[in-house]
This record gives sequence, C-alpha cells and structure tokens, in this order.
Amino acid sequence: MNKIIQLPTAETQVTQGEIIKLACLAVGGQGGGVLGNWIEDTARNEGYACQATSVAGVAQRTGSTVYYLEMAPAENGMPIFSLAPSQGDLDIVIGAELMETGRAIMRGFVTPDRTTLIGSTHRVFSIAEKTVPGDGIIGPDEVQAAAEVAAHKLVLHDLERVATENGSVISASLFGALAGSGALPFPRKSYEDAIRRSGKGVEASLKAFGAGFDVARTGGLVPDEDVVEDSSRASVSVQGPSRLSRAWKGLEAHVTSLPAAVQDMTRAGLQAVVDYQGVDYGKEYLDRLSEMLDLDSAKHDWELSREAAKYIAKAMVYDDVIRVADLKTRRTRFDRVQNEIRPDDAAVMHVTEFMHPRAEEIVGLLPAKLGARWINNPKRMGLIDKVFNKGRRIRSSSLSGFAMLYFVGGLRRWRLKTLRHAQEQAHLNAWLSKVRCIAPDDYMLAVEVLRCRRLIKGYSDTHARGQSKFDRVLEALELLSGRKDAADWLRRLRDAALQDEDSKALKGALKTIASFAK
Repeated sequence: MNKIIQLPTAETQVTQGEIIKLACLAVGGQGGGVLGNWIEDTARNEGYACQATSVAGVAQRTGSTVYYLEMAPAENGMPIFSLAPSQGDLDIVIGAELMETGRAIMRGFVTPDRTTLIGSTHRVFSIAEKTVPGDGIIGPDEVQAAAEVAAHKLVLHDLERVATENGSVISASLFGALAGSGALPFPRKSYEDAIRRSGKGVEASLKAFGAGFDVARTGGLVPDEDVVEDSSRASVSVQGPSRLSRAWKGLEAHVTSLPAAVQDMTRAGLQAVVDYQGVDYGKEYLDRLSEMLDLDSAKHDWELSREAAKYIAKAMVYDDVIRVADLKTRRTRFDRVQNEIRPDDAAVMHVTEFMHPRAEEIVGLLPAKLGARWINNPKRMGLIDKVFNKGRRIRSSSLSGFAMLYFVGGLRRWRLKTLRHAQEQAHLNAWLSKVRCIAPDDYMLAVEVLRCRRLIKGYSDTHARGQSKFDRVLEALELLSGRKDAADWLRRLRDAALQDEDSKALKGALKTIASFAK
C-alpha cells in the first residue's frame, strides 16, 4: 500500500494571513516532538508566530501522542492560539503510523473540504493486537478507504521505509512529505535550514527529507504487480558450504516443480524452516507437504495445499528456549535495536532480555527418554520450577550474558533429539493424520482443520494456552462428523477460541455443538 492518492501540487491550501492549524499523531518513540520542533522552527524563521503543544497522551514509547501547532504571519499581530485541535478545524494532519492516521479520521480531524492528510502506511502493532489469541492484526484497507474519502489532499506512503533506507528516522521523511505537499507556504530551503539548525544527524535527516519530499511531489516509485510477483519468485541468495548450497538448490528445484498456486507459500515456508533448523529439516517439510498435495487437485484450486504449506511450516518452527536464545543473539537483531534506539556516538547501549521459562521448557531441552522420565516426576519438576520460573534478566550486550544466550542458541544442533521436539512431532503427526482421514470425504473440513493451527503461537505459557484451545476445538470433530455444515461449525469454533483468553466463547460454542449429538 505504498502509494500517493490525489497528488498535491505546489499550490498552498491556505492563504497568507490565516491561522494555519496542524496536528501530528505519532507513536511514542517515533520522534513526533522532533518533527514538531522542526515545523515550529521553520515557521518562526519565515516570520510566523507559532505555538506548539503536546496534547495529553501516553508520551512514552508505543503510546499515542498528539502534537498540535498553530501559526500565522507575525505582521498581523499576535493572534490568540488554541491549545488543542478541534474537529473539522485542521488544515494539515500528519499520521506517523497507519492506525494513527485512522485515529485522526475517527476523531474528525480530517475534512474533505480543507485537510491535507499525510500518512505513513507502515504499522506499529498495538498491545491489543499482540495479545489477541491468533492473528489480531487490524487490516489496512478500511483505513485507506476512509482516508481517500475524508481528505482534501492525501499522501499515503511507507515513509518509515523511506527514512530507514536513507539512514534516518521517520520524522525526517514526514517533514519532507510535508514540504513536498505544498500545504505550508514555505520554500524547501527553509525546511532544510531547520534541520541544519538542529545539529543532530543532519546529513541523514536531509537525505530522508529529500526522499520524503520526492514522494509527495512525484508519487514515488511503486512497483507494478508483475514486478512484485517476479521478485517474490526469485531465488534467495545463500552462502555456505558447497554441500549445503547444493542441497538448498535441490529444495528450490522441488518448489518450482509444484503447482503454481502453491509455490509462493511453499517457498516462504521452506525459507522459515531451513533458517530454523537446516536443509535436512527443509526436506522433511517438503515431504510432509507432498502428502497433502496427494490429497489435493486443481479442481479445488489447491486450497488444501496452500494452507498446509503455511501451517505445517508454522508447526515445525515452534518457539522453544533454543529459538528464543538464537534470535536474541543474531547480529540482525542488534542492528535493528541500534537503528531503533539510535544512541549518540558517545553513549553506551545496554540491552536487557527478560526470560521467563517454565519448568517444562527447561526439561524439554533434555534428551527425549530422559526428559520423559523427569517430566513425570512431580518432585523434580517442582524443584526445576522453583529454580527457573521466577524470571531472569540477562544483559545480552554484556560478554557473559551474550555468551550464555549464544550457548543455549547453539543447542539447536541437538534440538531434534530433545523431549520438546518429540512432543511437537507427535502433536504435528496427530494433526496431519486427522487431515488425511478427513480430506477424501470432506475437503473443506480438512482445510479448516489445517487452519486451526493458527490457535497455537508464542512461547511458554502462551504456547500452552494456544495448544490447549487447539486440542479442545479438534475434539469436536467427532461430533461434527458426517454433517454437511461441519466445516462451517469448525470455523465458528476456531473464531470463538480466538475471541478471549479464558475461552468463555469457546465453551459456549462447544455446548451448542454438543447439543447436536443429543
């Protein structure tokens, strides 16, 4: 959704002499205050009286905050400025994240006869989205549609990516998009001078500013659909021993031999599985998928196989202690933290990890036979829980903390022999066995059984709760067997399981289905 709608012209929307009203809705940590300071500095140096306020909100990282500015030519005397934005009374609205743009529209800040709306299409997921069982991410289409209707002039683009590609932060690219929109009666040089006067990260900020300016003026470079499709099918560049490289190419060749409708999802799943455990694990993934393909055909547009490609990969790439430690010690992770925090050159950055493994996660690292004996011994499990289930703070930026996590992450070479892997394999095999039994008689029910895997996600307690819901939903298959609407009812059960953490909706749906059997 990187596009410009209703491309702005160089003409300004306000006439000189009027009070210009601007609101920026940002997520804490995005630099909304920096953006506001730049705008205020630009206005004052252009001979405008200006007032900037930060409207009450949670101004900490990930919290929503509104920065509000009013400005007018100083030659007309000092006007009386408002301290907060009002519905239907804004000339410019800037949304530093897609849902912030949607929030501005819902609050009535954007009007079709007046407002220039500048919004970034990237997402910073809210706590509510992250804590919903399953996929709680809010789709962008409704926000975009509302923006197209609500705004007088509209700029929508992934300005976070624009900033990152130019080594800066989103406040710089938003500032550039504001300048390029022509919504303020100031020349480009004035905006750039404000950045220079700030004295921090000037070169990178100017680069991102210029990119944002070009986006607003030219519409940016949005790839055609054909280009996107071609790039998604391109081979991944790999490095490593020749034996493993040959094995990877063999896996890729297998993917290209599959029906076209299945290839993209299979390729994504294969990459995730190989990254998780290696090329041999990737071959195991393709072997499992082949069993699903044998049950499918073009008659159904390969729907069963596409869902299998997605959810088998998710099941094989489960989160355990090894996985968590591995991800936390990857260089790409530290680079991402560095880019997000952007500490000063003289600053020392410390990264603290919060670990909370259950006794089951610790015992799951043991060899399968040994772990099975331990997990059935309440005294031993109680002792392990007492030692480990209290939370750990590990500073991964220190040598000792990093070495500890790196050692645990390196245990992945023995992962396939652990108790946890044996448990996950047994659960995966039982799930796919149900699909194989159901598919010949009820194709859509088999598809819904595959989709039920979305109930399981996360690590530790989150994973345990999800798996419990998954098992309870699939227990209803016996009651639904033979019904023409079995697939629909299984979908309803899954949706009910995703509604709340304590499974109240699921319990109600199960009671309804149980009444069928009476």
